[in-house]
Formats: sequence, C-alpha cells, structure tokens
Amino acid sequence: MAKDIELENEKQEESATEKAAEEDTAAQDEQEAPAAEETENTAEDEPDEKARLEDELAQSKDKYLRLMAEYDNFRKRSAKERLELTDTVKGNTLKEILPVFDNFERALAAETQDTAYKQGVEMIFKQFGDMLAKLGVEIIDPLGETFDANVANAVSQIDDPELGENEVAKVFQKGYKIGDKVIRYAMVVVANP
Repeated sequence: MAKDIELENEKQEESATEKAAEEDTAAQDEQEAPAAEETENTAEDEPDEKARLEDELAQSKDKYLRLMAEYDNFRKRSAKERLELTDTVKGNTLKEILPVFDNFERALAAETQDTAYKQGVEMIFKQFGDMLAKLGVEIIDPLGETFDANVANAVSQIDDPELGENEVAKVFQKGYKIGDKVIRYAMVVVANP
C-alpha cells in the first residue's frame, strides 16, 4: 500500500509538473502572439511613420526657407529705408543752408573795388561748393536746355525767336539734388512754350 501511495504521489507530481509545463507553454504562446502582432503592426506602421516624418521634414524645411527669404527681404528693405532716410535728413538740412549759399553766389557776382574782399568771398564760395559736392549734392543749372518739369519750376515765359521751343532762357535760382531726389527745384524762365 505504501508503494501504491508513492506511485500515486509520483503520478500527481508528474501530472502537476506536466500541467505547469503546459501552462508555461500557453503563457509563452500568449506572450509571443502579441509580440508577433506588434511586429506585423510595426512593419505596417513603418511606411506610414516614415511618410509622416518625411512630410514633417518637408514642412519644416519650407518654413525655414520662407523665414530666411522673409528675413533677407526685411534686411534689404531696412537698408534701403535707412539710405532714403539719410538722404531725406541731408536734404532737409541743406534746404536751410542753400539760401546762404545763394547769397554767397550773389556776393561773388557783385562788383567791388576791394580785391582782398572779393578773394575772401571766392574762397568761402569754393569751400562751400566743395562741401556740398562731398555730401553728394548736385547743382541743377538748366540754362540753355529743354525745360524739364522734374527738375525745374517755370515762373515765367517769353517769346524769343533766337531760342528753341521750351528752352530755358534764364535761371533765377539754381536747383539742387542728392542722387535722384530733388532738394530744391530750379526757378527758370522758359522761352517759346
């Protein structure tokens, strides 16, 4: 009887061991099944994920290029505005100084017996003219040219058969410009309008 009990205990242990082995196998199968499904899903998701990442990269690159172009345009626009502002400030300042330059020119044209005085006025006028040239100021003296409303104002007109049509006959006041910007328009008399 003791042998029967031992045999029975051995059988129970074997069956318990087999049952545990079967459970382990089943558990492993269950773990492998989701892993296999994940592998299949990952393989399927990889092209979608890759396409999504490539799309994001393309969008980021496009945003970057647009931002760089926008910055470059801003930089150019700012530089242009700075130059225009400089010319405007220079022009506004020179507008106030030009009447003094005109008076020196009139003083130079006036007759005098004092040669030292005349020489002094000539030197000041030349120095003033050189300073204007350094600042980029150009004198507009359209005498003998065809009248151009972009650089001169006609304050009077005359008929003169010796002069051509719309020719500037006389300049009352010279004009000045910096680059393409007119600081002061010349005041002229136009012949044969």
